[in-house]
Amino acid sequence: MKFVEYCKESYNELVHKTSWPTRQELAQSSVIVLIASIILALIVWAMDWFFESIMTFVYGLF
Repeated sequence: MKFVEYCKESYNELVHKTSWPTRQELAQSSVIVLIASIILALIVWAMDWFFESIMTFVYGLF
């Protein structure tokens, strides 16, 4: 009985109480996430390249 009540309340909340983003807001948020992901990936790539260069130099000394 509690499960059925839980399902009804969940449905009611999703349909009537939740504010869903508009298509434009969703598109803008997606673009922001994409740009942030690309920037983060470039930062990680740069750090990887930097440390690889340092380690190549250090191993070259020996």
